[in-house]
Amino acid sequence: MKRYLGMNDELKRAYELKEAYCVWFQASKKRDPEALLETKTGLLEFYQRVTASGIPEFQKAIGTFQNWQTEILNSFSFNYSNGFLEGINNLTKVIKRNAFGFQNFERARAKILLTHKYKNMGVHVG
Repeated sequence: MKRYLGMNDELKRAYELKEAYCVWFQASKKRDPEALLETKTGLLEFYQRVTASGIPEFQKAIGTFQNWQTEILNSFSFNYSNGFLEGINNLTKVIKRNAFGFQNFERARAKILLTHKYKNMGVHVG
């Protein structure tokens, strides 16, 4: 019975950490890019909360955050995203997977290029 109570406590701490992260993230999105120091300070405070919690899964996630901290903070400073490019890469991989039987590289290349050029028009070449 005692172990069950301990698990509830850990679950409660995990929930509180998740909520603290959401608060930090929402506040960071609303700040001006010039307020990057506040955003970084909030992130460092979140790291401390995670460390104090003793939850290994969160601590592992924080290690990833620390490795990518510059990029994470830059995402609040610059209004750029690579989502469009990731979409193109994903569509290209799908075309390659579906075109496994292409015997001619130039035809496969043409299909990929034409699909990307006309994807918004609803034209499917192939």
